[in-house]
Amino acid sequence: MSTPIGPLTVLPAQRENIELHTADHLTLVGELALPEEAEPAATLLTLHPLPTHGGYMDSHVYRKASWRLPALADVAVLRFNTRGTASPRGVSQGRFDGGHDERHDVAALLDYAEFHDLPNRWLVGWSFGTELTLMHGRDPSIEGAILLSPPLHRATDADLDAWAEFGKPLTVLVPELDDYLRPDEARERFARVPQARVIAGEGMKHLWVGETAVRWVLSQILEVVNPAALPLPTEWAGELPDEPDPSAEI
Repeated sequence: MSTPIGPLTVLPAQRENIELHTADHLTLVGELALPEEAEPAATLLTLHPLPTHGGYMDSHVYRKASWRLPALADVAVLRFNTRGTASPRGVSQGRFDGGHDERHDVAALLDYAEFHDLPNRWLVGWSFGTELTLMHGRDPSIEGAILLSPPLHRATDADLDAWAEFGKPLTVLVPELDDYLRPDEARERFARVPQARVIAGEGMKHLWVGETAVRWVLSQILEVVNPAALPLPTEWAGELPDEPDPSAEI
């Protein structure tokens, strides 16, 4: 008997609480979700939205990616709290620094993924996380990056030029109704990066609220990292783990 996959559906995976350790001696808390049996076809290394405005490792698109993609697409999902950020998983040490000292957080994320041989690594940044990706994510260990709702507040044209020189693919998902950067302006700004592809999310907003938006975002991510897994199923035929506390929904 199949079960519809909804906002609180948690599919089977190997889930492990992890810690990242930065060069400036902080411990950051996170979780790694791996396919239950298969080797991962790809790994998403996620950077969450602005923690001073409610962003953290459980921001809903990332949480749903970790609940669904290991089972539906053989994709591993690593989520963590940047410095000074709290979630039910715990609190990462340090204080928010507006994207500057967070360079150590990005480096710790990349080091963890490389040390643990996580395959086919892609950085995925959302809002503030896109700034961290553009400013600090140019590392040869990744295949490329996917940006969700980039505001381009902290990341500058110099960062875009550096990514152009870096040469790795960049997929940019821009909500049609974004509060900060809309598709036409995004195409103009990202024209500095020849390998960047800007995709508009029609009728969608900065926070990608609702199942339609979430499924669209996850499908666009898979189109980059593991297109063989598409289309994403909307039902699950196997057994399900216990559902989480609904009060954790954001």
